[in-house]
Amino acid sequence: MRCFTVLGPSQTGKSTLVAKLASLEGTPRKSVSPYGSSLTEFEFGSEGWCALDTPGANEALALAQDSLLASDACILCVSPAPDEAVLAAPYLRAIEASGTPCILFVNRMDEPQGRLRDVIAALQAYSSHPLVLRQIPIRDGDVVVGSCDLISERAWRYQEGQPSALVELPDSAAAREHEARSELLEQLSEYDDWLLEELIEDRELPSDALFAIASRILKENKVIPVLFGAASHSNGIKRLMKTLRHEAPPVEALKSRLAATASLDETALAAVSFHAYHRPSVGKTILVRALADGLKQGAALGGASLGSVQEGGNGRPLAGSARGRIFAAVKSDHLPAPALLTAADALAPPAWTAPPTPMLERILVPGTERDETKLSATLAKLAETDRGLKVMQEEGTGAQLICAQGPMHLRDLRKTLSEVFRVEVTDRSPNPIYRETISKPSNVHYRHRKQTGGAGQFADVQLSVRPNERGQGFTFGETVKGGTVPRNYIPAVEAGAREAMEKGPLGFRVIDVDVRLTDGQYHSVDSSDFAFRAAARMGVRQALSEAAAVLMQPVVRVEIHIPSIFSGSMVAIVSALKGQVLGFDRDESAKGWDVFRALVPGAALDELARTLRSATQGIGYFSKAFDHFEEIYGKEADAIINAHGSGSHPS
Repeated sequence: MRCFTVLGPSQTGKSTLVAKLASLEGTPRKSVSPYGSSLTEFEFGSEGWCALDTPGANEALALAQDSLLASDACILCVSPAPDEAVLAAPYLRAIEASGTPCILFVNRMDEPQGRLRDVIAALQAYSSHPLVLRQIPIRDGDVVVGSCDLISERAWRYQEGQPSALVELPDSAAAREHEARSELLEQLSEYDDWLLEELIEDRELPSDALFAIASRILKENKVIPVLFGAASHSNGIKRLMKTLRHEAPPVEALKSRLAATASLDETALAAVSFHAYHRPSVGKTILVRALADGLKQGAALGGASLGSVQEGGNGRPLAGSARGRIFAAVKSDHLPAPALLTAADALAPPAWTAPPTPMLERILVPGTERDETKLSATLAKLAETDRGLKVMQEEGTGAQLICAQGPMHLRDLRKTLSEVFRVEVTDRSPNPIYRETISKPSNVHYRHRKQTGGAGQFADVQLSVRPNERGQGFTFGETVKGGTVPRNYIPAVEAGAREAMEKGPLGFRVIDVDVRLTDGQYHSVDSSDFAFRAAARMGVRQALSEAAAVLMQPVVRVEIHIPSIFSGSMVAIVSALKGQVLGFDRDESAKGWDVFRALVPGAALDELARTLRSATQGIGYFSKAFDHFEEIYGKEADAIINAHGSGSHPS
């Protein structure tokens, strides 16, 4: 079986394209996973085929990347509007990083929205591979009514509901065909010496030889050929499928490519897992593509025995899976996805499969006590099958904090929790993280004394509390002389001082403070670790209240990844969020992209995510790392203290 992925932005007709390709000969078999990825098996040219169709939303880009891991080739489906070319930029980036041979298909050509050459020029800005036009449109006014193949020089006229008719090339298209064919041959000759010599000698070029050269160049992933059509009318579909059949590489090429990326012996690589999901009453299902023969129930794969082997997503049992076949592994929870699988081990997938950094942080609030009990374990299971999801706990409360790709990803997560695991949740924004410090030194003398019958509690400490340099954190020292505080009680004093840092006078954790024990007294009977710990805790709290507390907010260093055409808008966006622009550079790993660096307040990250999605049509994303804390003063600080600090908990 041969396998390809169809990917591209939303509203480009990907699902229609897959349906038309799969229906050219016979009846296809389709299944859809809970994450929206579909798997369609069909026959064409006496061969078995499988088409993987992934959701077009940018939040689902990780699903497309994982599908490429199991694909011999891919079809990038794009809009015929030149100004929408940027929407394909994330997919071109993923395709080039994966090394997957690609055919670009300009769909919906029945909608006149611009010239084909303008579409290709706009897309070329994001592709390191040359985009090579293999057809030109035949038009009747503004309407595309057919196409001319630039290698065979045959012209076809579209017929609604019927195969295209072979026609004479109209005189009006002859000049354009000659120009485009010359460009195609020049581009192909860069990768074939024989063709270059033939062109120099101005000899007649046989179509069979040119098709063979085009096929070899695609298999070697040197160029991206461009075809076009209108899937909704079946225009250009058969030509596309024939190109896949004759020019896409076989499964052996995929096996070699994956083994090379992992520095793995090719003979040891048995399969690749690329998608996983949970089903009610079934459990975890892993989609696997066999790269060797003989994979069946009980076979060794990934370090353990395979469970039930079924047809991809349909649930029908398979006796075994031949090389190239996609199957569903059930009761094989030891298999991660995505992963490169040998009989004895499951290896990490290539680095290019890593999903974009999730930008949306939310607290999941269980609906009932039963849901609360199940939520943590359930989220851990979902994180195993969805690498775009990060699960952690909120600082301070321990509540379940998830990081999702965006609002649609969050919606799908809640739907899966409800329908598959019967866990109902709502969501809210996480509590912002603030700190406080002091701006002047304070000295305090504190005596802890209690007498409740029997042995009492006594500890006397003199403490010096001073501000530290930014980022130095909490430090403790002692300058006690003469044994006024026995050495065995000093660790208890430090522990008490640390406890006092948990919540300062403003209501937040205290940072960048130095505490010194300078003197004290003890009682031979009533003193204890507990007493000195309590004395230090209360004494430091008193000192903090006298040391001019200052509110601190986190500042985060962000790297914003965006197509270059959006870079100009980033300065205004960062400035509006009270951030600091650090600069930007060309992204060396992706043509047409920039990496924009800035410092922004931690509380502004949610707004940055929303604004970035809006300004870049959902394409831009950022990674973040904590940089430092900085002071906040005035009305802004008062509002935060009233909302989240001591002002929100009146005594």
